[in-house]
Amino acid sequence: MQEEWFHGAVSLEHRQQGIKPWRIPFRDYDLYPPEGIGGKAEICAGVRLRLSTGSETLLLWFEPLAEDASLDCVADGLLVQTLRLAAGAGEARFTGLPPGEKKLEIYLPQNNGMTVSGLAIDDDAVAEPLADLRPRWVTYGSSITQCVAARGPSRTWPVIAAGEIGYHLTNLGFSGNCLMEPMAGWLIRDLPADLITLCVGVNIYGAASSSPRMFKPLLIGLLETIREKHTETPIVIISPIYGTKRETEENPLGFTLPLMRREIVDTVKLLRARGDRRLHYLDGLEWFGPADGNLLTDGLHPGPEGYELLGSRFSGRLAAALRGEMLQ
Repeated sequence: MQEEWFHGAVSLEHRQQGIKPWRIPFRDYDLYPPEGIGGKAEICAGVRLRLSTGSETLLLWFEPLAEDASLDCVADGLLVQTLRLAAGAGEARFTGLPPGEKKLEIYLPQNNGMTVSGLAIDDDAVAEPLADLRPRWVTYGSSITQCVAARGPSRTWPVIAAGEIGYHLTNLGFSGNCLMEPMAGWLIRDLPADLITLCVGVNIYGAASSSPRMFKPLLIGLLETIREKHTETPIVIISPIYGTKRETEENPLGFTLPLMRREIVDTVKLLRARGDRRLHYLDGLEWFGPADGNLLTDGLHPGPEGYELLGSRFSGRLAAALRGEMLQ
């Protein structure tokens, strides 16, 4: 297999066993402690193989999975098969695919890393890598952006939203590790992007990694770093969605989610007043609020229905944010 088959990865590592996608530059692994953003940068959230083929079967080989996982096969934009694989599995076989020439996307797991070693199709068929010329969207966030609990890797909210708004997705959702560290800013700064969204705050609340004194300076630093190369790219800051007890219960450093939302709004207004008119705000409560709390599985994470709701609502909320309606 060649690199042209892979989409949504930041870098591709060529190993003896095959090709391993990464969501950081893998050669800079040591600069993303601990263990590559808490071990999350090797997970394949949003990473997919794209090909054009007439084959009605497809077999994918990979290094054995570290834990149970799912792979999705999407044909011409429609999900046609989800495979549930047990830890230790080393192949995935998609059968009964639609006849005739079609565009296939094989979504790799949103909870596992994977080294892909080979792909096979019907003997009488051919396959070609499929380019994706859509504008590029980079989204940064927490486990709520990584979406482990989605029904499958193509049913995460960023993948659903990317299909609706017509963008090529790079998902930088790092479960438990969206902490606005400097390397995250440099990573996003250096990626090609026509739209950037940053869903920040909830991991900082949970880890108590930043005090109210430092939260706004960290966010300013993140945004100013990204702006070094993305001078005209629309950037949308998304505040935390509804978080049950986190709305009223202070963390060890005195933060609540409402206080974080105020700090985020203030930061956006500050930088817009300084001339950054391409910076926008999306209120997480307008996207997923108290009325949706029954779709949270643990008071924080949406379940499968919640992630699909986030995906289906995103285009409308994004449009409102770009019009400035959430800064009134």
